Amino acid sequence: MSADPKGPPPGLGAEWQQVLAIFSEEAEELLSSMEETLIALEARPDDEHLRALFRLAHNLKGSGSSLGFQSLTDYVHGAEDLIQALLDQRLTVGEPWVSLLLSSVDHLRELTRAALAGVDQLGPAHQAQLARLLEGGATGKSSDTSPPPTVVVPFENTPLRSEARAAARGRSLRMDVERLDRIVTLAAELSIARGRMTQFLMEAESSGASWDEALTQQREMDPLFQELQEEVMRVRMVPVGPLFRQHLRTVRDLARAQGKLALLELEGEDVTLDTAVLEALRDPLLHLLRNALDHGIETPAERQAAGKEACGRLRLRAVHEAGGVVVELSDDGRGIQRERVRERARERGLVANPERLRDEEVDRLIFEPGFSTARTVTELSGRGVGMDVVRRDVEAMRGTVAVRTREGHGTTMTLRLPLTLAVIQGFAMGVGDQVYVVPIELVQECLELPISQRTSEEAGMLALRGQPLPYLRLRSVFGLGGAAPGRENVVVLRHPDGIVGLAVDHLQGEGQRVIRPLGRLFQDAPGISGSTILGDGRVGLILDTSTLVRRAIRRAAETPESPFTEAALIPGADARVPSASRASEP
Repeated sequence: MSADPKGPPPGLGAEWQQVLAIFSEEAEELLSSMEETLIALEARPDDEHLRALFRLAHNLKGSGSSLGFQSLTDYVHGAEDLIQALLDQRLTVGEPWVSLLLSSVDHLRELTRAALAGVDQLGPAHQAQLARLLEGGATGKSSDTSPPPTVVVPFENTPLRSEARAAARGRSLRMDVERLDRIVTLAAELSIARGRMTQFLMEAESSGASWDEALTQQREMDPLFQELQEEVMRVRMVPVGPLFRQHLRTVRDLARAQGKLALLELEGEDVTLDTAVLEALRDPLLHLLRNALDHGIETPAERQAAGKEACGRLRLRAVHEAGGVVVELSDDGRGIQRERVRERARERGLVANPERLRDEEVDRLIFEPGFSTARTVTELSGRGVGMDVVRRDVEAMRGTVAVRTREGHGTTMTLRLPLTLAVIQGFAMGVGDQVYVVPIELVQECLELPISQRTSEEAGMLALRGQPLPYLRLRSVFGLGGAAPGRENVVVLRHPDGIVGLAVDHLQGEGQRVIRPLGRLFQDAPGISGSTILGDGRVGLILDTSTLVRRAIRRAAETPESPFTEAALIPGADARVPSASRASEP
């Protein structure tokens, strides 16, 4: 075993680094496929899965050998021996051998990273594991048939953290050659169109060209710009399947660490998301899975006593819906125990009378910061940070999270996410000289604020077809000062808990907005999630309405006479025609 990998040929340093980068990506794909195949093999043992597993290991061995990674090659060879013994039926496929091979996949990941860093050497743990692989493969039996202990990696230190993954991949994306050709063609056509426009403008004064002719030239370029933008956005779209499949192993290992059995089913793996949304989805999804396994899925004995199968089932589903993507995680566990939630809410003083809360209000308490129903702190839960992090991260993507549960039958968590974080179809509204933007899918309607409500108060209440509509006056929320105009408008927005209004000076209408991140000084500004450049060159601020609403609710709790309370939000409202006059929209 060598301490250093085979060096690059003389004069090929840059090319050698490219070769290593390709090997790194291919090795990770092979190892991920080995994990998925092992999980499938455990659920349904057959020769097809074993042969596929052997091919994957053999490909990894060949790639490592070609680069001179001898220790990595030796380790894969040991795994091949064990897989061959299973294929020859000298060993019986079962949980101990699957666990041993899964643990070996983890070792292979470590060895691959070490080899790429210049250290091609087996450590003591690797040598001990390799000995077990070789013993099982050579004799068809092992002196120790008990499964190796399952190691649960703490979430904060897991190698699947998005930053590490992004750094390992160099934030790269694969592009279809035909799509690349189309982008190049569109860029060439735009270059020609720009040349014609430049020539037209240079000759316009002497030729006496009219504005109509200039507009015609511009309209010829618009479809090209739009198509190029759409093609570039499609390049960023990636399927959710690889992310979903990573969690097959997560569910298996975390369930066994708690003495449980669980199987993850996947649906909608071909649904595509912007790569930035997919990266941001990783942590919330892992929190939800851990929560479902810890709080939802029961032990085999508890499930059988309740008339269920010993193995719990989780279903991870993705589907395109209304210009976005819906991701659902369902389990067939015990569901949310609402009395326990009420008890914890009473203990922590979250609400004065938790017994008066509606079921949906009780369910939403699990998203409160620091809230947990766990009686003891474990590696998986008990500190009350999981579900709060899920809501925070999802809302940072301009998404929403909702819960649906039935005690004794299971829980479904529903995440509604935008297709991309780069561009939104936004609705602009003005307060004084400042322009604010909200995603158009949140806008339900616009109406004129009654004269009786035109005050300087930050919050107020309207009657919308006999139902209370709490609203916030943005001029006061952001401390803009100045006098309000003679006419104010209310933009009614859908909110995860119902609907809420924003009182503004004027409406500017709908349009596509390119999102730009806030500068470092403004990243923590409450209620603002980003910025965009408007058509006239000014900067518009994109509102984080969920944060604004929660902030207003917290203030209302400190001010009993405030009209803005969570109870005033209209659950499930589907208002269409306001009793007040509808505001005109540009």
